[in-house]
Amino acid sequence: MKKTHRVTIVNRQKKEAVTPELRALIKKAVRDALAFEEFEELAEVSVTLTDNENIHALNLEYRDVDRPTDVLSFPTFDDEPDGEGYIPLGDIVISLERAREQAEEFGHSFERETAFLCVHSVLHLLGYDHELSPEDEKEMFGKQEEILKIMGLTRE
Repeated sequence: MKKTHRVTIVNRQKKEAVTPELRALIKKAVRDALAFEEFEELAEVSVTLTDNENIHALNLEYRDVDRPTDVLSFPTFDDEPDGEGYIPLGDIVISLERAREQAEEFGHSFERETAFLCVHSVLHLLGYDHELSPEDEKEMFGKQEEILKIMGLTRE
């Protein structure tokens, strides 16, 4: 059997149901973003699902920003595979509570918002940074929309 990217999901919140379908969507979003970027090595990505209170604490600790956010990315910066051949790309932390709020705010589905946050964060793990310049933001956001379009998760 062909190996695929390893996506580990840990649920540390109780505000949103984490169904098998949501887990599958998260894995698909991570893998589709890696495929879009033609990341050919086997990657390992950890996704932690949390709530606004916990992501607020992480945002304050790691970014000195005193408010909740939707997603945080923690790149590993390690290009050496582990014993099983997987390259650890890093950790993604998503506030499902904030994802629900933003989905309602933007008028699209919770699933689309969650997939968007996964794709956004994978691009960060791969080195993209929309905060560097308007050009970098345009490139990163364009890629996000292309990946979501491929997944069938458009804004409409």
